[in-house]
Amino acid sequence: MDITKIIQKKRVSFHTLGCRLNFAESGSLAQGFADRGYEIVPFGETADLVMINTCTVTDQADSTCRNLIRRAHKASPEAKIVVVGCYAQMEPQKIAGIQGVDLVLGNSEKYKVFDYLDEEDQQIVKVDKDFEFWGAATTSADSHTRAFLKIQDGCNYICSYCIIPQARGRSRAMQPDEAVTFAQKVIGQGFKEIVLTGVNIGEYAEASGTAFSELVARLLEVKGLERLRLSSVEPNTITEDLLKIMKNSPKAMDHFHLPLQSGDDQILQSMRRKYSVDEYRRIVAMVKDYFPNAGIGADIILGYPGESDEQFQRTYQLLRDLPITHVHAFPFSKRNKTLAARMDNHIPHQTKKYRVRAVLMFGEAKQQEFMQSQIGRATTVLFEEKNAQGEWEGLTTNYLRCAVRSDADLKNQILPVHLTNIDESKLHGEIIH
Repeated sequence: MDITKIIQKKRVSFHTLGCRLNFAESGSLAQGFADRGYEIVPFGETADLVMINTCTVTDQADSTCRNLIRRAHKASPEAKIVVVGCYAQMEPQKIAGIQGVDLVLGNSEKYKVFDYLDEEDQQIVKVDKDFEFWGAATTSADSHTRAFLKIQDGCNYICSYCIIPQARGRSRAMQPDEAVTFAQKVIGQGFKEIVLTGVNIGEYAEASGTAFSELVARLLEVKGLERLRLSSVEPNTITEDLLKIMKNSPKAMDHFHLPLQSGDDQILQSMRRKYSVDEYRRIVAMVKDYFPNAGIGADIILGYPGESDEQFQRTYQLLRDLPITHVHAFPFSKRNKTLAARMDNHIPHQTKKYRVRAVLMFGEAKQQEFMQSQIGRATTVLFEEKNAQGEWEGLTTNYLRCAVRSDADLKNQILPVHLTNIDESKLHGEIIH
């Protein structure tokens, strides 16, 4: 019997939770399965193998992971269920106890998944603390239009609330030559936009020995690349050199995600963040100097231990003052083995819920205001897919969703668009011919 034909009939599905880094890693794993003859099918369809790439940044993320495992087992009772990633790294035995789980792999071991697939009738749990660096990128086996390129992993910051350094280890990075090779490979597969991702990409210089701005400059020179976007960058690592290099290239997107976490200096100090409120203001102002029309995202944690009403109001007021366009607000989540988990004066659930709701509502108003300011402008849009109304949707350079009507197939095309109006929380426009 031809073993190749048997392998080619196997079906694998993926579900990825959390950050863009996870999506980059899932893309590389999906390519590995495709190269071995597997058919990749949507999560929830019957499959021979289901891989769930997990997140553990909050309690809610952990809960979602457990529910997904149960859903996968229900959809494919005979499937081999493989659980990998940060939650697998931190709580392997808890995951192993969920019905249907066959294989639990930590953040380094997940790349060795193919070594374990032939094991029958035996649950395997492999979680080491020896973190290697594995490069990863979205591939054509994935369904994304933009390619996520993992250039860095781990983090040397020990923020009081964050479990990720324990889940992913110390900061490490790929060398610039390897990053360029990865970029060329994904461009060769038809991707037009690359999003640089990692746990803390601003630490690239410390991990690789090459300035982050120099890496960006080299990637901007890659032939065939049309767009380069940064994922989340720690505000204290944004340099003028980086902004100058990006400003001088039409390929660099005017979109920055700068985690804030709190607008109160005392809370920032307790969180062990590496900037003050005034320094954050200065960094945002510098970004706007170079990119006046930039979309700027910020993460906020509400209900950090001891956060008073006055401290919350300072955060709220700072968001009012700053040109933040994309607000991501989360309730403080108590993570075991973190400094914040051992602190006194934890905030009641209802208070956290109220503060998150207030910030999210205000964030929606800020984004609406930003979208309104774009009407009448011309921009470019990378189109991804058709929506339920039959319009083509994609993202502008500054990370706003935009829809246009067209009978043509616009998937993966970058086209100039004149922005005309707002409807249902997205911009609408007309293609400029």
